[in-house]
This record gives sequence, C-alpha cells and structure tokens, in this order.
Amino acid sequence: MGELETESEKTRSEVASYLRELADQLDGDGDVTLELGGQHVRLNPVNPVTFKLEGESDWSEGDTEAKQSIEFELVWWREAQTAEEGTLDITTEGR
Repeated sequence: MGELETESEKTRSEVASYLRELADQLDGDGDVTLELGGQHVRLNPVNPVTFKLEGESDWSEGDTEAKQSIEFELVWWREAQTAEEGTLDITTEGR
C-alpha cells in the first residue's frame, strides 16, 4: 500500500525528456523507476496496463486566467498475498 506524489515546475522540454525516459522504461520488460522529490519509487508494470488520459480546462466568470491540465495515469493489477507484496518500493536519494 502507499502513495507518493510530487509536484514541481519544469519547462515543457524538461517534462518531455522525463516522459521519454519513462516511455523507454515502459517499453522494456523490467522495472520502472520514478524520481519523486528526492525519493525513488520502483514499480514493475504488468500487462495489461490501463492508460487513462484527461485534458481539462477550469475557468470561472471574473477570472483572468484559466487553469488547463493534462493528466496521465497508468493502472495495472499485480498479485499480492501480503501487505509487503502490495507496498511501494521507495528509497531515499543517497541510500
């Protein structure tokens, strides 16, 4: 169990590079490692993977800006008989 989330401002180019690296990892058969705010999460997606994609715009009368977003989510199910098997594999940078 568990969840780890981070948020940071990056350039479009930095985001594209991160997504390319993630895509390369997904294209292989091994683990996928995500760097999240100084921590690393190792996951091993198994087929099938459900790919959720959402585009959204939020604006209200009187606002001078509209918040727009793209959200990606990948979901898969793994066998787990114990809490340990279902827990995220998180390491702190430098460990």
